Amino acid sequence: MTTDTPTADAEGVEEQPAPACVMSFNASDPSGAGGVAGDVATIAAMGAHALPVVTSIVMRDTHEVFDHHEIDADVIAEQARSILEDVTISGWKVGFLGSTEGVSAVAEILSDYPDVPLVAYMPNLSWLEEDAQQSYLDAFRELVLPQTEVLVGSHQALTDFLLPEWDNERPASPRELAVAAGEHGTRYVLVTSVLIPGAKPNDQFMDNVLASPQGAITGEKFERFEVSFVGAGDTLAAALAALLAAGAELTAAVGEALAFLDQALDAGFRPGMGNVIPDRFFWALPPGEEGEEDPGAESPADESPPPKGPRHVH
Repeated sequence: MTTDTPTADAEGVEEQPAPACVMSFNASDPSGAGGVAGDVATIAAMGAHALPVVTSIVMRDTHEVFDHHEIDADVIAEQARSILEDVTISGWKVGFLGSTEGVSAVAEILSDYPDVPLVAYMPNLSWLEEDAQQSYLDAFRELVLPQTEVLVGSHQALTDFLLPEWDNERPASPRELAVAAGEHGTRYVLVTSVLIPGAKPNDQFMDNVLASPQGAITGEKFERFEVSFVGAGDTLAAALAALLAAGAELTAAVGEALAFLDQALDAGFRPGMGNVIPDRFFWALPPGEEGEEDPGAESPADESPPPKGPRHVH
């Protein structure tokens, strides 16, 4: 067995400053669509460095979740504490924490760093057994929400989580979801896939809104895609966490994270027989057919292909 040893720097070469470091608590997802794999890819694409902590092992493919195996809460805590004693972090990203015990272990760690911004993502957990799901959500509501800067989730997932008794024919507004989250200490919600008031059922756009208990703050409309994605929510939350960790102002960070997600979805790919996965490195792909230059022409070595323009409309 060997250990890493420091190597002497070349004469006159200065060590580069480290990028912002973001600790991600999430499940291991073998599809690479979400979980820690998706978080690492997204955080890296945003120019930050990911510190992934595995909270659960999810058995899934690109179509559905079959099962999951919890990781002992002490093991989750030990993973995080080991690296936190060594590396200074600038942001947290929380995804699926595996169990109520996992929620408790992570919440205790978060509480030791109250000044580090936390972006929490609430996925659809309908695949969990009802009792386990309810216990998990109760723990998350009590222990994680009070420490959360921005709670991210689809309109349906956040309504089910924050307003489970909602029976109004009118969908809950982003502000109403923010009020419900604010009662537990969360400052903002970023709600995706919001139906636009007055829109027809076949309207081609859906809204994505950042809101506080005082009302909507900013947002971007996305054109509907004709395919289903897996990993979109994790991508948005991880991108936002990386931007906040780098010091971006909240509304600007939300706009950039949404634009990044839109382009990642637009460039998404289907690696298997299930859903489409966002391509977090769309900006590194060679130019497409439109406007393609002469294949014999060489591009300057220091020029990289420009990313596709985002398709949001406001």
